[in-house]
Amino acid sequence: MGSSAPPVPMDPVREALTRVHGQDPHDLQALIGRILSYIHFVLPDPPVSRRTTLRARRPHDDVDRVSALPDTLLRDIISRLPDKDAARTAVLGTRWRGLWRSAPLVLVDSHLLTPAAAAASGDQVARNEARRVTAAVSRVLAAHPGPFRCVHLTCSYMDEFPGLLVRWFQTLAVKGVQDLVLVNRPFPLALDLPATLFGMRALTRLYLGLFKFPDTDGLRRTAFFPNLRELGLCTVAIFSSDMDFVIARSPALEILCIQANMLTERLRLISRSLRCVQVISAIDLDILVEYAPHLERLIIWSASIKKGPSRRIKIAPAPVLSILGYLEPEFYTLEVGNTVIKADTRASPTTMVPTVKILGLKVRFGIHNEVKLLPAFLRCFPNVERLHIESKETAEPTGKLNLNFWKEAGAIECVQSHIKLMIFHNFHGDRSELSFLQFFLESAPMLTRLAIVYPKGTFTSMTEAKSKLGPLFAAKWANTCCSLVLFEGFYAEGEEPLKLQNFERGSNFSVSDPFAVIIRA
Repeated sequence: MGSSAPPVPMDPVREALTRVHGQDPHDLQALIGRILSYIHFVLPDPPVSRRTTLRARRPHDDVDRVSALPDTLLRDIISRLPDKDAARTAVLGTRWRGLWRSAPLVLVDSHLLTPAAAAASGDQVARNEARRVTAAVSRVLAAHPGPFRCVHLTCSYMDEFPGLLVRWFQTLAVKGVQDLVLVNRPFPLALDLPATLFGMRALTRLYLGLFKFPDTDGLRRTAFFPNLRELGLCTVAIFSSDMDFVIARSPALEILCIQANMLTERLRLISRSLRCVQVISAIDLDILVEYAPHLERLIIWSASIKKGPSRRIKIAPAPVLSILGYLEPEFYTLEVGNTVIKADTRASPTTMVPTVKILGLKVRFGIHNEVKLLPAFLRCFPNVERLHIESKETAEPTGKLNLNFWKEAGAIECVQSHIKLMIFHNFHGDRSELSFLQFFLESAPMLTRLAIVYPKGTFTSMTEAKSKLGPLFAAKWANTCCSLVLFEGFYAEGEEPLKLQNFERGSNFSVSDPFAVIIRA
């Protein structure tokens, strides 16, 4: 993750068309470069590295013990090498010559770039270089009989080769590709994906970037991904109905990742297999958990609204949902079952999700109505043990609530009985933030650790930052053994925290708390 490949430059005709439409081609190129950077950051890493090299050391007794290993083991070794080194094993001896063709292959097109192009990570990939890599990919796909363990194509250029994707998909389907990462090198920005995509029945993981998803209305009901376990759609134009089709036709799907949804206004989760859903840069997106009996994690790393009223997060019965966040009252209305959660909503079994143990919230503490929603939100999750709060600044505050508001809010089950850890992100030292923190310290007897993180550069020194915490130390803590720690964050206010938004951490089930980035999970 985090590798990058710069965009293919515009051709003169496209540059001229861009200017006709009143756009600066250089500005558009820069925008595409930023979009690709986001996409490449969230993509999974290929299973082999370009930095890996094949080395052979002759033993002192001149006995070739490696070649004496069983063919099955040698094929496994070859399949873990970069494609060039895998092919070069044929020179090691007659025993090796047929092994490359019979070993499951890993093909990563960025490994086919010339050293100069690979080193120029900050510049554009020349059009001729992109064409060369595309031709090399076609040759490898034709030469190797398969199976393909992983195909990772992020540098190939497809626009000038009509029917190329159809041929590639047909070849990969026949040769049993299991793991496919495919990113379009613009332009065009949203190249149409052919429906032959659904022919790759052996796929277990699929990530797509900068494409337009095929229209599924005309597809037969036999079109499906029987083995697909993980799906990532990165800046992919796909309508909500087509998203419904993909989820319904992927009976083994456990992990769904969406980065910068395009055309999709509603993510409807009806799946017996889904365990983890992650969204980065959700725009005007309703997220409706309607039937997901095995869903454990619903993570919205970032969201925004460009038009209309706030969107919905609806949670129907979710019997194993344990991680939820970040809920943002600025952008989302929360529904539990058939109840819209409002400031005056009373807690009841029909408005609770008792399985959630880790909860994330983003709140503008300067907006009166958002803060008033917090008690009602917290009551929906009575068994939360870890709470993550991110304080969002606002240019036009509408009033700050003091400690009396929290004292009059009434009982909150998770605060009084379960929360052991709270991490408060983006602390600015405002009175409303301090009132909330003081309430917590005075009301949470199970709280054993409170971590407060302020944006880089917010205070001139740690001493100044600590001085803001005076009211907290003057309060009567419910647990006198609770530890309070203060950190300066990695990022200044307003910086894009890419390192805090990635799919790898959220979908790694061995990481118990994907939101805890400053302490051990």
